[in-house]
Amino acid sequence: MPPVSRRIIRAAACFLTVPAGAAFAQSEVPEPDHVLAATPETVHWGYFSPDLDPVLTIAPGDVVRVETVTGVGFSKEDPEGSAERLGLEPVDAVADLIDVVTEVEDEGVHILTGPIRIEGAEVGDVLEIRVHDVEVRSPHYGVNISRTTGGALPDLVPEEGWEKVFDIDVEAGSIAFDESIELPLAPFMGIMGVAATERVSSVPPGRYGGNMDLREIVAGTTLYLPVLVEGGMFSTGDGHAAQGDGEVNLTAVEAPLTLTAEFILHEDMELGFPRVETPTHYISMGLDPDLDKAAELAIRESIDFLTAEFGLSTLEAYSLASLGVDLEVSQVVDQTKGIHAMIPKSLFTDLEDDFWASQ
Repeated sequence: MPPVSRRIIRAAACFLTVPAGAAFAQSEVPEPDHVLAATPETVHWGYFSPDLDPVLTIAPGDVVRVETVTGVGFSKEDPEGSAERLGLEPVDAVADLIDVVTEVEDEGVHILTGPIRIEGAEVGDVLEIRVHDVEVRSPHYGVNISRTTGGALPDLVPEEGWEKVFDIDVEAGSIAFDESIELPLAPFMGIMGVAATERVSSVPPGRYGGNMDLREIVAGTTLYLPVLVEGGMFSTGDGHAAQGDGEVNLTAVEAPLTLTAEFILHEDMELGFPRVETPTHYISMGLDPDLDKAAELAIRESIDFLTAEFGLSTLEAYSLASLGVDLEVSQVVDQTKGIHAMIPKSLFTDLEDDFWASQ
């Protein structure tokens, strides 16, 4: 992110407590410069690749409204029958999904909209993605599934698997789990990423971002990604209407979402790994198949950030990470597991806030 020494951050504005995954208050969502629908011509299924042709080319600073679909609960063989089984009308996002499932080759798990090429993006640059809005698409549904092939406790799941369909009350901002349990609606994109240097599955996240399943990246936050190939080649999908840290049963409330994001290019910024900024926190990430190693990487990323941006020595940053930074589990189900380090801006008491979503 732009150096803190040039960005002044005020702690007084950061004592606000916001529940994890809740969208942050912000100014009016800007009108998009481009709208990218989810169609058989604009999606790819199951992977990131530097060899994909862009479906949209934008200029740095453009705002894009990106529609997505989710294939969770749908079969390739009979998508119409899947919609009927789930009790869903074949309209809007469901109709889009049926077209995609019917016409696009299934090469993995996640259906991703993109890639979007950013003009002038070169290897070594940093792509800043400002998340202005994340909305649930009509018909406002979500699906949660468990399978014997994944999740933290696959031994609990019967051979036929398990699934639950949710009606999402967008106006109330809630999702009824049952008659006496209600989840807050907190939509975010489980996958946002640039192209990796080689073709990779969409399941494990990495330096390119991808399937991070970080529920903090809601409306009013920023994701920073290192550009690894010319043009950046951004794709998104795997929409989540609600998710707990861990995503332990394999999935979230998987839902078709629309992302409205602004794409800003930094040519003079160094970043080796995805990083997130919210009005209240900086977030460093660690990703590894071993959860302990993921935690170690998140700590090292935090130390690197604190030394570079706040002038602390390595041991001072290590100390501050122990005293004031919280490690949280992003997810444990994507082969490569995730730990994220929450660095409160309120630690830095003599600075003022100019984060875009705090204005």
